Amino acid sequence: MEFALNEEERLIRDTARELAGKEFAPRAAEYDESQKFPHDNVKKLAELGFMGMGVAEKWGGAGLSSLAYVLAMEEISKACASTGVIMSVNNSLVCDPLQKFGNDAQREKFLKPLASGEKLGAYCLTEPEAGSDAQNQRTVAVADGDHYVVNGTKNFITNGQVADFYIVYCKTDPEAGHRGISALVVEADSEGLTRGAKENTMGIRASSTCSLFFNNVRVPAENRLGAEGEGFKIALATLDGGRIGIAAQALGIGQAALDEATRYSQERTTFGSPIAELQAIQWMLADSATELDAARLLTFRAAVKKDTGERYSVEASMAKLAASRAAVVVADRAVQVHGGYGYVKEYAVERHYRDAKITELYEGTSEIQRLVIARNLLK
Repeated sequence: MEFALNEEERLIRDTARELAGKEFAPRAAEYDESQKFPHDNVKKLAELGFMGMGVAEKWGGAGLSSLAYVLAMEEISKACASTGVIMSVNNSLVCDPLQKFGNDAQREKFLKPLASGEKLGAYCLTEPEAGSDAQNQRTVAVADGDHYVVNGTKNFITNGQVADFYIVYCKTDPEAGHRGISALVVEADSEGLTRGAKENTMGIRASSTCSLFFNNVRVPAENRLGAEGEGFKIALATLDGGRIGIAAQALGIGQAALDEATRYSQERTTFGSPIAELQAIQWMLADSATELDAARLLTFRAAVKKDTGERYSVEASMAKLAASRAAVVVADRAVQVHGGYGYVKEYAVERHYRDAKITELYEGTSEIQRLVIARNLLK
């Protein structure tokens, strides 16, 4: 399989790298400390077409490949992981299912403003009692004429406090198990919808993550994606693409940590020489570079498979599993290379270390990725 980048993909990568390096990286520590949502960063992404990269131009998007999306995601996340996940959710978890499963009226009303960056979206699957066990939904939507009435709670919703539209997965037939789940697009100003307080997270602290509470929220039936009972299928298909985005985010975090460790090892001297001359440091840098590049190739493979229309669920799980583990391990080594300085906020590796961990948790934990991979092997 060829991974040679075409001219357009190189241009996207270089554009993202320049934007992220000049404008996002200098503000990343400030956003992390203040936990303020990076509205300015999102606006810049929208201006460049990065909020709907894979969406067809007729629906307000940039019409780019999944590989181009991965390249941009890594560069943005390398500078600011919080901005990276905002971009990832809007692209992978919101725009993608609207384009694939929505009808033209829904694409016109919801997808166009989301893909252009005029509006922001969120994906609402996780609940207090339904994390990895996604089919155990307790949020219900009862048909009432030409509306559904939604009641329940969703938690850990990225973009939750600032989104304009939510794709909400809920039980329309509680007796039918996973076949009774449907997907509804809920507008943020719907009566009865309440946003909870912002979660005080360990990492990606500038992303707006919160719980959502639905109390007799009336949603037009025309806002349902697909047929009744197709929500679980939509959710799983959406997560496949989302995992590619999170793999790219993890690559960015890991690469940022490796770059910091490499630079510091050449500047820091001990016993009269740069610590980069120590074999122990060289081996940590070598292992980190190798693990990141291996994960990068897995991520590229998954993206290319998605672009060519092949099945890519297993490849997406492999990419996310490898990239998230690499990010965590590489960030840990980067802190170790910095010694005591790696433990203070003055040095960016402390932030990368905290940001890396979430990539092993959201959009399917590493344990879930292993289940997906193993079940494919054993079927």
